[in-house]
Amino acid sequence: MWISELAGATGTTARALRHYEQAGLISSQRAPNGYRIYDEGAVVRVRNIRYLLAAGLTLDDVRVFLPCLDGDVAAAPPSETGVRVALERLAVLNERIAAQTDVRDRLEAAVRQATGVRVSPVA
Repeated sequence: MWISELAGATGTTARALRHYEQAGLISSQRAPNGYRIYDEGAVVRVRNIRYLLAAGLTLDDVRVFLPCLDGDVAAAPPSETGVRVALERLAVLNERIAAQTDVRDRLEAAVRQATGVRVSPVA
């Protein structure tokens, strides 16, 4: 299938697919005209990549899952390595959230001190 067909079948863009290919997560053959041609299995692989990215992993993190990207990643029993990568990513996200919360709190305090206005927290 052409790159546009794979993009349509997976709800992604041709640009993202080229990025996944550059990252070594998917592969294609080249038609005589230079166009990329993907096999039907690429649909499952790309959907799994998108599932893992949506869960908060990075492309580098997704590489750990290469051996199982052609199956049902969401339903498969977790591997020890996969769990380790997920926990490491979760720790990074928690650190970023804590840092952003600290910045928000300092800014809120500065606004309150400068104006006397109490900023209501966003729900």
